Amino acid sequence: MQRNSLKLLILALSVVLCQAQMWRQNDLIFNSSGVPSLPFSQPRFADLDNDQDMDMILGNISGPPLYFENTGSQTSPQFQPGDNLFASVQELDCEMGVCIDLDADDDLDFISGGYTGLQLYENTGSSTAAVFEKVEDFFDGLDLNPNPVPHFADMDNDGDFDMVIGLSESGAIHYYQNHGTAGTAIFLDGTQETWFDVGLYAYPWFSDMDADGDTDLLVGRDGYGFYYYHNVGSAAAWVWTQSSSQFSGLGGSTYWNSPCLVDLTGDGRQDLVHGTASGPLKYYRNTGSLETASWSEVTSLFGGVIDVGGASNPVFIDFDHDGDLDLISGSQSGDIKYYENTGNVSGPAWAANHGYFSSIDHSIYSAATAGDLDGDGDYDLVVGDLSGNLYYHVNLGTGFGFVTSEFTGINVGGWSSPKLYDMDGDEDLDLCVGREDGQISYFENTGTLLDAVWTENLSLFSGLDVGSNAVPTLGDIDADGNLDLLVGKSFRDVKYFSYENGAWVEYPDSLSEFTFGQNATPALADLNGDGDLDLTVGNYDGTFNHIENLNIVKVESEMMVPQSTRLQTAFPNPFNPSVTIRYDLIESMSITIDVFDLRGRRIITLIDEKQTPGSHELKWTGHNGAGAQVGAGVYIVVLKAGGLSQSQKITFLK
Repeated sequence: MQRNSLKLLILALSVVLCQAQMWRQNDLIFNSSGVPSLPFSQPRFADLDNDQDMDMILGNISGPPLYFENTGSQTSPQFQPGDNLFASVQELDCEMGVCIDLDADDDLDFISGGYTGLQLYENTGSSTAAVFEKVEDFFDGLDLNPNPVPHFADMDNDGDFDMVIGLSESGAIHYYQNHGTAGTAIFLDGTQETWFDVGLYAYPWFSDMDADGDTDLLVGRDGYGFYYYHNVGSAAAWVWTQSSSQFSGLGGSTYWNSPCLVDLTGDGRQDLVHGTASGPLKYYRNTGSLETASWSEVTSLFGGVIDVGGASNPVFIDFDHDGDLDLISGSQSGDIKYYENTGNVSGPAWAANHGYFSSIDHSIYSAATAGDLDGDGDYDLVVGDLSGNLYYHVNLGTGFGFVTSEFTGINVGGWSSPKLYDMDGDEDLDLCVGREDGQISYFENTGTLLDAVWTENLSLFSGLDVGSNAVPTLGDIDADGNLDLLVGKSFRDVKYFSYENGAWVEYPDSLSEFTFGQNATPALADLNGDGDLDLTVGNYDGTFNHIENLNIVKVESEMMVPQSTRLQTAFPNPFNPSVTIRYDLIESMSITIDVFDLRGRRIITLIDEKQTPGSHELKWTGHNGAGAQVGAGVYIVVLKAGGLSQSQKITFLK
């Protein structure tokens, strides 16, 4: 028989795995500004590339400072990650830092405050290309506690920089006169003056805010709001008066506010940028006058960062049934955060809307998973926390009700992180729970879809141990028909396993190029609408990293016959407006494909005919046999071919 007499020109979906470039990091999906939210953030500004606009140094407690170049202009700033200017700065030296020309050589040096006290990093490069080298023992003569916060100004009008220090444990403001010169600064222990005491962790900033020729003082602290001390004297003979009205109403909802005043718009007025304990930067433009400020918040420059405040633990589901995936996250405080997707399936945008979840708060370090556990078409929650317990919250349509009996007697030992999946293919939801000891517990639902009975199965994850604080997420990442498992752990990485021939096989290099935050918490979801599962990872800081899945699905024309008759993974799933159902036939045979609801009622017959061997696909648009749109919910696709019957769940979103 001639080959071409078969007339088998089969369009086969072939998954091409780009092993070297399977993943690409793109955090902008959770951070439209590009400026990260880092815990105990301390922003400071200086023109480090000498292009006449202000660049940003972002201090924090997670690591060395970060440099953000102003790629905009004097009047329209835009900050992008720049060169690693502070690579030489030791982490213990620097929780924050400021740049001034301390040696009068026309470039900016870096003075840091950290656990080791004050340190000087001299700029041995140039005014356009800074290179910072540590000057040993420069401030060693000063008796300072850890984490001092420095700032500088010529307070005695003698042409050199004097120094003010905010102290951590005492909250005092100490002033040190420069007893040297503009080129050789000398600060002497015992000569300091104590100006003010704001409580704990004083964050001072010098600025001539009212442009009257002398220097004023703004101070943040471990607490809400700011202290502002107006110099009503002169440049050489200062007289301080506390003015509470100038910054009234600012910083009232955040604490550990670390401020700086900087003109970012070129209008001659000092704007306010301040860090916070939870991390997001706050930016307020002065739209008033030099003498009487009026503040307008600007969220576009540093805004857009999704930050739950600590210990983010994401899960994605179309909670509001509008056709796209929303974000639910646990948090360090124990409550549940909800971010509605106000974008679409391929371009998400997030709006915080936590109120519906306000009744849920157990111990600290909460983790949530969502699924329809009572068959009513909406999403219920299973919540874990530091105690190792599990809690069931049923969705009542107006909020959640706590069902105390659902998980009686179940405790996984600590830091429970649950996920709901149909692991055994019996059309109900089972429960996988990450544990503090680095292992995963599996509770099979041996009851029904509407009445779960949780039975522990010790074999599925036997021997799998990532060390500590395991957080699992599952899905077919590479579309090869095998279930993949990603497990986060305490120490900044995510482990990748594939279920092959009845065992979990680790692929250690798959995500090795990425460094995640402490207590990495992965979640899989298709957030860009391309049909594959992308990776989102929460962390101890409370933010999210997003890693795009670069698997390429392409159509090839080739002569091939599948190795087996099977129902392949439908995509996208969940879906709206349509889902593609794929299946392989090993030989010519009569087949039927039906869609059923969860009560076993046939919704529609999609195909009932004899077909040739090969790979096939069809679409379902969510209409029943009468042409009416079905309701949102879970449906079962059933393939019958010869003596074979296979099924899979699909979810229609509205």
